[in-house]
Amino acid sequence: MGRLQGKSAIVTGAASGIGRASAILFAAEGASLVIADKAEAVHETAEMIAKAGGTVVALTGDAADEAFVESLVKRAVTEYGKLDVFYANAGIVGPYVPLTEIDPAGIAEVLRVNLIGPMLAVKHGARAMIPNGKGSIICTASVAGIRSGAGPAPYSASKAGVMNLATTAANELYGTGIRVNAICPGLIETGMTKPIFDQSRARGTEGKIGQLNPLNRYGVPNEIAHMALFLASDDASYVNGQAVAVDGGLSSSHPVVRAKR
Repeated sequence: MGRLQGKSAIVTGAASGIGRASAILFAAEGASLVIADKAEAVHETAEMIAKAGGTVVALTGDAADEAFVESLVKRAVTEYGKLDVFYANAGIVGPYVPLTEIDPAGIAEVLRVNLIGPMLAVKHGARAMIPNGKGSIICTASVAGIRSGAGPAPYSASKAGVMNLATTAANELYGTGIRVNAICPGLIETGMTKPIFDQSRARGTEGKIGQLNPLNRYGVPNEIAHMALFLASDDASYVNGQAVAVDGGLSSSHPVVRAKR
């Protein structure tokens, strides 16, 4: 315990799923938090943290709106005197329609939330961290950004952009002491993936969920939260500019039909 003791952190998309799990874990490890989401349930996350003895401020707003992102950073600095960690986790899937039929506005919204949001986190997070000579910025990407087969094309393209953002931002922040990394979750049971799980359970094929990765199972939000904790902590002090897949090994192989041993 205490891997984030004395640190302040922002977590977006904290109303549920990976964001909620990460916020709770960060607080348990000693971080003072500013958490945000468009959904009012972010205040439920804050209540969970506060009841467990954590320090937290919850705000509702759009994590891809520059004024709101800037306000999150200012709130963290005002409340806690500094900003050590910014976990830009908020994201959306967008429309499940073929590219030949998609509305450009749908693509633009996916890119706005999934890519511009993390860019704004880097912009304003880094500004607050530079005077301290260190900091960790983490972005949620996806295995969908690595290759096809894990989401709609606009979503996949946006997450590929997040992966590239981690590498380019890390280098643009050369010499500042600020690390920028991305996490690429595989199939995780969250509100975003709920339709997949609901359909599978309705068909009685829940046991097949996650069968394409070597661990032969799906993941849960806390497994991604632990990677976020590592990247946020000083344990990852030499990890920078990376996109780390946490997917049970899914992205380690081309598609292949395997027989169980």
